[in-house]
Amino acid sequence: MVANPSALFPDAAGRAPAVSERLLAVDSVNLEYHTRERIVRATHNVSFDVYGGDRFVLLGPSGCGKSTLLKAVAGFIAPRSGSISLDGKPVHGPGADRIVVFQEFDQLPPWKTVLQNVMFPLRTAKKLGRAEAKERALHYLEKVGLAAFVDAYPHTLSGGMKQRVAIARALAMEPRVLLMDEPFAALDALTRRKMQEELLRLWEETRFTLLFVTHSIEEALVVGNRILLLSPHPGRVRAELNSHQYSHDSFGRIDFQRSVAHIHRLLFEETEPVQ
Repeated sequence: MVANPSALFPDAAGRAPAVSERLLAVDSVNLEYHTRERIVRATHNVSFDVYGGDRFVLLGPSGCGKSTLLKAVAGFIAPRSGSISLDGKPVHGPGADRIVVFQEFDQLPPWKTVLQNVMFPLRTAKKLGRAEAKERALHYLEKVGLAAFVDAYPHTLSGGMKQRVAIARALAMEPRVLLMDEPFAALDALTRRKMQEELLRLWEETRFTLLFVTHSIEEALVVGNRILLLSPHPGRVRAELNSHQYSHDSFGRIDFQRSVAHIHRLLFEETEPVQ
């Protein structure tokens, strides 16, 4: 892991971004999954820290274990070895302090309206009464630009709108960490960019902590302020770097393209055999 990631990608003044206290700690985590034929190692001794307000991205090629890592942080699977802790407490299962937004559009119960979909986890978790849950759901639906669609059903929405509902539902739970597993990968290019812009706008307003999985180098540079690079299968840490200086306006810049090329080399051209 890079000891000083800001040395790779400093801001205009050569400074690293300010950070708050450590929120999530992943320490030497090895993950495995079983097939009928064998046991497959998904990650090898992966370690990283996420601080409050981070937009932390797990970046790597398909099969590097990044989605498996996200599921482990969510508490859906247990590490073979190593540890995961949130606020200094070990993660031993799912919890309302970690909410996941998946890639699939069909993560919304189709028989519930948009408003009911956002209210449902708030009521199920007994976090709020009905009136308070409705008020909070309406607040976050307005944040994602869907205040006019509260009575609509999922089948009437576009893919991007469904993802906005899922994001509103997740943020309404006010989790300690919002987990996003390639949430925009299935969208067309224009909608994907719009969703990235909306996510960043929401982050500017509320400064939630984000752990985001992608296999797109460009998306990682734009969405994240910190990026962990994972090698091809099994996933091992190749480097950690800062990317807080980039935005969608950076795409045509030479320094942005150089960063893309540099990350590609780190991911694919400097791999080492797993011992």
